[in-house]
Amino acid sequence: MKINEIILRHIKMDLLHPFTTSVGTEYDKDVLIIEAKTDSGYSGWAESVSIKEPIYNEETIGTNLPIMKDFLFPLVLEEALDHPSEVAERFRSIRGNFNAKAAVEQAVWDAYAKEEGRTLSEVLGGTKKEIDVGVSIGITETKEALLEKVRDFIDAGYKRIKVKVKPGWDIDVLEAIRETFPDIELMADANCAYTLEDIDHLKKFDRFGLMMIEQPLDHDDIIDHAKLQKHLQTPICLDESLHTKEDVRKAVELDSCRIVNLKVGRVGGLTETLAIHDLCMEKNIPMWCGGMLETGIGRAHNIAITSLEGFTYPGDTAPSSHYWERDIISPAVEMKDGIIHVPDRPGIGYEPDGDYIETITLYKERFTSIRK
Repeated sequence: MKINEIILRHIKMDLLHPFTTSVGTEYDKDVLIIEAKTDSGYSGWAESVSIKEPIYNEETIGTNLPIMKDFLFPLVLEEALDHPSEVAERFRSIRGNFNAKAAVEQAVWDAYAKEEGRTLSEVLGGTKKEIDVGVSIGITETKEALLEKVRDFIDAGYKRIKVKVKPGWDIDVLEAIRETFPDIELMADANCAYTLEDIDHLKKFDRFGLMMIEQPLDHDDIIDHAKLQKHLQTPICLDESLHTKEDVRKAVELDSCRIVNLKVGRVGGLTETLAIHDLCMEKNIPMWCGGMLETGIGRAHNIAITSLEGFTYPGDTAPSSHYWERDIISPAVEMKDGIIHVPDRPGIGYEPDGDYIETITLYKERFTSIRK
């Protein structure tokens, strides 16, 4: 397979509702869309999960642009590929920049699956025909507003409820949810809002029967999470701390992490995702696929990876209508009774809406191979 052209688009989309976590509020989403074209006429699509500010990790759409243009695109365009996993090997000499790497690599995976006439799920080794869906609820103005959201999502069929927490918005909130909905599958996501000085406070979470507490401590920490886990009955799930298979191995061996939130963008792409998946299967560590407010293109990649056997918990891959008035794919990602069906068409299984994408494109540039 030869990638002979890459089209980079910067688009902007308005969220249906503001999304608030312990680190900030998002009202809209700037997205970098990658289209990788093969010499046989197929297009593979992916997106970067980077946002405008370096508040989730150090990457932004502004830092992604030069890395892609000056380093990643030339490495993909220079020579033919036998398999998309070779992209990760070509990128190995470039440190960090996981979101940027993932976006480029995922587009190649989609193109490869389409050339093979197979779904991306099949190419990755997925076995499920449908996936269970959870939902992530941001911080609201009042507990009453949060409880109303929880009720609406339960009625819609979501299999798991995740709520964002932070100091001052945690114990009372979880208590209110548990009193109102005692039997739901519930987890809390702290987005790095606590420290080891909060151990006694975090121990109070145990009484709510949570599936897990996600990333309570620093974004780059593994050691202190192991110390915290010794004091908690609630399993700790790591997110921001895990970028590679080696990070996961160390976290598991230290007992810093009993559950893994896998975000393809955070770990640099699908090749590393597969390596982490296999390690978690070997170590009996449950996994689920986290979300980054993706458009339908990124959401389609998440559906494909969640079809793998090791993804045992409902992920954050909610349907398009949860975030967008109009998504950029056709058909939109739809959910029924808390389930999304894995598409059976080649590649990611959804068709990007080219005409609509053009109307929301702020910047577009084409990159072509020097060696044909």
